[in-house]
Amino acid sequence: MMKYTLSIMFVICSLFLKGQSTWDIAKIPDDLKKDAIIVIRNEEQFLDIKGVNAAKYDYKITATIFSKAGDDFAVMEEVYDKFSNIYNIKAVLYDAAGNKIKEYKNSDIKDQSLLSDFSIFEDNRVKRLKFVSNTYPYTIEYSFCQDFKGLLYFPQWRDIKDFGMSVEKSSYTIQKDKNYQMKYLSRSGLQVDSTTTAGKTLYKWNSNHVAALPREPLSVGINNVSSWVTASPNLFEYDGSSGNFDTWKNFGYWIYKLNAGGNNLPDAFKIKIRDLTKNAQSPHEKMAILYRYLQQNTRYVSVQLGIGGFKPVVAEKVATINYGDCKGLSNFMKAMLNEVGIQSHLVMIGNRKPSLNEQYSSIGQANHMILAVPLKNDTTYLECTSPYYPMGFIGYGNANRKVLLITEEGGVLVKTPVYTAEDNYQISKTKITFHNENDIDVLTNTRYGNSQFEDNLRTTLLEPSEQKKKVLEYSTIPIQTFGHYKCEQKDKTKPELEEEIAFKSKPLLSKGGDKLFLLLNQVNRKESVPIKIENRKTFFSVPYAYQDIDEINFELPSGYQVDFIPKDITIDSEFGTYAATFTFKDGVILYKRTQKMNDKTYPPEKYNEYVDFYKKIVQADKQKAVITKSM
Repeated sequence: MMKYTLSIMFVICSLFLKGQSTWDIAKIPDDLKKDAIIVIRNEEQFLDIKGVNAAKYDYKITATIFSKAGDDFAVMEEVYDKFSNIYNIKAVLYDAAGNKIKEYKNSDIKDQSLLSDFSIFEDNRVKRLKFVSNTYPYTIEYSFCQDFKGLLYFPQWRDIKDFGMSVEKSSYTIQKDKNYQMKYLSRSGLQVDSTTTAGKTLYKWNSNHVAALPREPLSVGINNVSSWVTASPNLFEYDGSSGNFDTWKNFGYWIYKLNAGGNNLPDAFKIKIRDLTKNAQSPHEKMAILYRYLQQNTRYVSVQLGIGGFKPVVAEKVATINYGDCKGLSNFMKAMLNEVGIQSHLVMIGNRKPSLNEQYSSIGQANHMILAVPLKNDTTYLECTSPYYPMGFIGYGNANRKVLLITEEGGVLVKTPVYTAEDNYQISKTKITFHNENDIDVLTNTRYGNSQFEDNLRTTLLEPSEQKKKVLEYSTIPIQTFGHYKCEQKDKTKPELEEEIAFKSKPLLSKGGDKLFLLLNQVNRKESVPIKIENRKTFFSVPYAYQDIDEINFELPSGYQVDFIPKDITIDSEFGTYAATFTFKDGVILYKRTQKMNDKTYPPEKYNEYVDFYKKIVQADKQKAVITKSM
């Protein structure tokens, strides 16, 4: 009888397991569902390096999407060009129980030009498929093969791609001939399984059962919490060019050779350049004239044609067509400077990316090119793609990082200028005139410098109606009647904007019995405190160091007396400083506020201390004066 009972239980259990699909969400462990928008059920990357100029890449992923917030991940977008091809694509959509809803056909997959808004010359293409489900959760699965003819870089691997993503299984395998030279970087502590058999070496990295991480404010990325591998060839061949990425010096020499003969200019244009600069009294003045010419007569267009994704368009062509990408425009500026006897160097840089890794040279770390001009006393860096930046200003996305200077001897790592908190300023002066409690004039003048100039530059390009709309939407002082607004870069040689706003305000005094209360920080107020995070995981930083200095003069009408004014406030911390002063004299309340923030990157355990610092600023910004009106 016992044997019979066990047999029945075995059959029932077998039927239950058979009925439960491989991708049934019930199979996902509960701890991997917590905080997860997406769960990577299985991901496999396999790169088989055939030689210095050929490789095959196999990719497969299965992921469950739990809510609409994850729909952007439910897409296959795989890029290829004339040096690679994608084939053997398979794609399936499953419901929550893991039942197959749809198996996609080749006709469902779009094959289109990867034509971005800023590029008109690009031979990259993309295989694209958007998975669509009307119910949640749902599961997507796709796989493909890709052959490469020419290897400048290898596919990278990361188990957690973003916040709100958990992982059941993910792996990356690289196979190569044992004598083939390559290198890789990985997260500290990540184990690699390395084996060599029959002349082949395999490297394999695995990640299993990784919980999702909720999004964390001010995070500088998830490198310290995700498993990742970045790999690169040393010797390479690509589009008829060959080189060596074993050092930054050799990397830079390859870039230098790519541009060999690319600095020639048309004879008529040479005459024009010499004529433009004939009255210049110094190399700096010549450079300023030519930089202004570049900004006024060329425009930025991305170029991604084969080796053109890395090789500058020749200066002769840019002089004729008046456009180019960052490489072409930087090289064109270099050619013009060379014509008037000024030496300069192309610079490869990671715009809004970390500094180049001094110990690991690879092509994926840089995504932009600027120009360095060494003069007698210092080096001026030129951002050649912006028609609005003053000469020498390169933006906070290019500042304070290691970059690669391209010389005839090869690449040299150097550091771009640092913009300090004092450089990145906002300085405002506001006059608030009370004619009575309901008739209030406001006039604010603000100057924005360097990084804050960059953040506000777009405002100068808006139509007046759009500028007005922006002021009405974002003014911290309630506007009764709009007066005027202007924002301009008066001195084109300085990274500074000057802004003026005038309007009549709605009432600013609140009543409490026979007292009137006036909030003193009307223009640059912090109003909400970030939520503390226990066991935070990622490092954090503000985008850039800055200093805000605000001054407000409140002119009170006759018959009003200040009964109370707050005491001065000072807050000091490793994250920054804050000071507010309050005075009253001759019917005028003068409020001054200075906030300075550091751009250091802080460890996760410091975040709640940062919140405490921020909370003190929020409280300080709430200070009010108490006013009474004479009978």
